[in-house]
Amino acid sequence: MMHLTLVESVGKKAMFCQHVVTMLGLEGVEVVHDRAEDIGQTPRHREGYDWAVARAVAHLNVLIEYLLPLVKVGGVMLAQKGESGPAEAQSAEKAMKLLGGKLKQLIPVNLPGVADDRYLVIVDKVAATPPKYPRKAGIPMKMPL
Repeated sequence: MMHLTLVESVGKKAMFCQHVVTMLGLEGVEVVHDRAEDIGQTPRHREGYDWAVARAVAHLNVLIEYLLPLVKVGGVMLAQKGESGPAEAQSAEKAMKLLGGKLKQLIPVNLPGVADDRYLVIVDKVAATPPKYPRKAGIPMKMPL
């Protein structure tokens, strides 16, 4: 059975996610109302997941700091990016390496009815993330790696 942890920092959105989980009777789905930077420092969540997935959250060098601390070594981070995906992946390679990741693949995606290019950025977690990451809430966005 697959277990999912949905992380949402906005209370109304977290409540909606919980409502959907309850109404659909989904098993193995937990909704956490918190910031990724905060749960990435908690023993329960840190380096405990096989996958961390995000879409439309932040520039890739910021998103890496949110997601990679949650992924166990041997796991994978997946981000959907727009047409800037290849450039973001290239500019985020230093942050990937610092946080224990390595770019595995950049997959172009064509979505029906959407003219803009989209990319799936796949990052393997090859080493542990240093304990000081993620930094406190708000810092990754203000001072990207």
